[in-house]
Amino acid sequence: MLRRSLLLVSAALAWSSAAMADTIKIGVTPGPHAQILEAVKPIAAAKGLEIQLVEFSDYVVPNAALDAGEIQANSFQNQPYLDNQKADRGYRIEAVALTVNFPIGVYSKRHKSWADIPDGGKVSIPNDPTNGGRVLLLLRDKGVIKLKDGVGFKPTVLDITDNPKKLKFVEVDAAQAPRALDDVDAAAINTNYATQAGLDPVKDPILREDPKGPYVNLIAVRAADKDKPWVKTLVDSYRTPEVKEFVLSKFKGAVLPSW
Repeated sequence: MLRRSLLLVSAALAWSSAAMADTIKIGVTPGPHAQILEAVKPIAAAKGLEIQLVEFSDYVVPNAALDAGEIQANSFQNQPYLDNQKADRGYRIEAVALTVNFPIGVYSKRHKSWADIPDGGKVSIPNDPTNGGRVLLLLRDKGVIKLKDGVGFKPTVLDITDNPKKLKFVEVDAAQAPRALDDVDAAAINTNYATQAGLDPVKDPILREDPKGPYVNLIAVRAADKDKPWVKTLVDSYRTPEVKEFVLSKFKGAVLPSW
């Protein structure tokens, strides 16, 4: 009888503990963001926060889903991209922590180096203002093109003032950039999509962004939630030595921790 009572008490305590645990859904893009959050999950669970990951195949839907309350957080974007989405769509979303940086790269199946790109060659860039502008800034920094003064972080092809190679820029959805490699001389590809396509973001690019500037990724939540206890638990669980070691060992320089 005593043993049965103890079992009932233990079961009740376990149920109570489970009931008290917070459960949140976090939107991620496939690849490194999802893999890193998988490493975060057991750390957060030990602190009473259960994480469910929801994968999105593009960069547009995760903020719409967050603003609509379908998920509680997302981890896939940088501050310039979030700022642009908020300005365009009125989202009430705030960054609560910096996570990792993915230096963007330019890849080619046809040429072994940037110097081999012919005059008039086709170069694909992402068609969203933030990532497309990011690539144009990369090309400017590498001396490939010149841009108007004061373009900020979101230049467009209309801001190009000098294009010595007369390159033709083809704008494609960021998720489709790896497929564009067959049709262009070079393609700028975000790291998460590059790794999905089997590319090595450290060894394979013929041009690679310096790991600087505002392009560190972040965790975002609804503005109404930013001060809730689970947000601090999520951030503290992510920015741990264990997750940092996972990022460094797993991605070998393709992804860089911000902490």
